[in-house]
Amino acid sequence: MSSEKYSSPVSVLEGLSTENVKNSSPDVQLIPSPRPDLLRSANHGDFRDDLTKDGFAVIKGVIPPERVMQYREKTKEWLLSFGTELDFEDNKTWIERNLPVQNKIRTFARTDELLVSFDSLNVTFPNRADDPTRKPWEHVDQSPLRRGLHCVQGIICLSPSGPEDGGLVVWPGSHAHNDEFFNSHPDKDSWLPLKDIYFFPTEQLDWFRARGVGPHKVCAEPGDLILWDSRTIHYGSDPTPKSNEIRTAIYAAYTPASMASPKQLALKNRSSSVGEEPLIGPMIT
Repeated sequence: MSSEKYSSPVSVLEGLSTENVKNSSPDVQLIPSPRPDLLRSANHGDFRDDLTKDGFAVIKGVIPPERVMQYREKTKEWLLSFGTELDFEDNKTWIERNLPVQNKIRTFARTDELLVSFDSLNVTFPNRADDPTRKPWEHVDQSPLRRGLHCVQGIICLSPSGPEDGGLVVWPGSHAHNDEFFNSHPDKDSWLPLKDIYFFPTEQLDWFRARGVGPHKVCAEPGDLILWDSRTIHYGSDPTPKSNEIRTAIYAAYTPASMASPKQLALKNRSSSVGEEPLIGPMIT
């Protein structure tokens, strides 16, 4: 088990070689990993071994405690600046009308030139009276058409994430069964159009349980960085009734800039400059 992650992965990669999918429409093609060498072995002696084996890893103390506190205080100041009746010490004020916004990695990639595809702040108030607890929503953030490693996602923890607190739940080892699972499900035409998310109904989760794979709540401390392979089944869990912890976290997903075509780079530059496709946004729940 790892030493103890949610976001949206990279967009469609252009210019990659593909291979036809057997037993499906000839127009349906698989997209191989652009960097199959990155997690080929578990002999690095660092967090990459956990990523290879379990599909997720926790890197301790990436952000110093004083900076964690600074970021949390800045977050509080920002939320309170909207002039609502929100009081961080009074859970009766943790309701929608007081929340201004509602649902709105060099070592690994071996490069300093990274593109962010998802970068967001999450503040979750536990056990809100006006917001029912969500059921698990197990999914992967990678299209079944993509095979192998395409994206590693991340969560930077600014608050404790214990067993009772809201946070990431993963199915360790599920990434290793990704190809086998989708190869055994012949309705590949349903995977179109290509979209980097796939939700698992209960009967499909049973397929993974039969192979000894099941859910695990990832626990981490403020300043820790959680990484996970986009093929790993996961979801963001709500806190249990025992938790009073206001979850504060930063989501981040990066990919080497070398994997993007000139057309994609131009589109990303245009999107960020004219505001067509927000790259940074808060998520307050």
